[in-house]
Amino acid sequence: MSSLSLAVRDSATMLRRNLLHARRYPSLTLNLLLTPIMLLLLFVYIFGDTMSAGIGGGGADRSDYIAYLVPGLLLMTIGSTTIGTAVSVSNDMTEGIIARFRTMAIHRGSVLIGHVIGSVLQAVISVVLVGAVGVAIGFRSTDATALEWIAAFGLLALFALALTWIAVGMGMVSPSAEAASNNAMPLIFLPLISSTFVPVDAMPGWFQPIAEYQPFTPTIETIRGLLLGTDIGNNWWISIAWCLGLAALGYRWSKAVFNRDPK
Repeated sequence: MSSLSLAVRDSATMLRRNLLHARRYPSLTLNLLLTPIMLLLLFVYIFGDTMSAGIGGGGADRSDYIAYLVPGLLLMTIGSTTIGTAVSVSNDMTEGIIARFRTMAIHRGSVLIGHVIGSVLQAVISVVLVGAVGVAIGFRSTDATALEWIAAFGLLALFALALTWIAVGMGMVSPSAEAASNNAMPLIFLPLISSTFVPVDAMPGWFQPIAEYQPFTPTIETIRGLLLGTDIGNNWWISIAWCLGLAALGYRWSKAVFNRDPK
């Protein structure tokens, strides 16, 4: 077999292994998935009327805030599910299975590729589930074409890939699963200080750069523009640049740690 065929075969085997682990131990994924769903329901049904009046400048209409909130919660869902990736990778590193894989005649990159593809699939499924909840409580797209839906889905998948590679690196350098979970907490924290819940220009002036110059805000604004028809501006290329940069950083980081000789 060629080296490419071996890489594909071994990566498929590692992908199957990670999906089996996720199926046998679903509690972590479900717990992380509940966080964006609970925030969605909380903000819509507790704060929805007030937030809609503040954002729209008119009367209270919860549907306006649902439309504003869902794109941001989809990105938060990706950040939440990738914490499970960091924990899973950390478990593999600390329990010795990675050391065994290093001694086997398998493609070295297949271990990481299996984790990444499996995690991206789980993140995409989680996004679909949270999106379904959003639709069930009233989210509706505004004149989005099929091409815009495809572009939005592709951007979500690219964002999931970028955060997954970062989470893999965090998991590989963490001494325990608890440490991996703590190290990956910024992936949940950053959406809270982005434009997920309120517009950036509604924040205090000193805080606006913190919310604006991070990967979540331009990606959220691009998804809103594609699905709701709002102005995208230069957010689309900033978002793609963040995704490609984070993916490259996470890949190089993870590869360097994986290839490091064990102590």
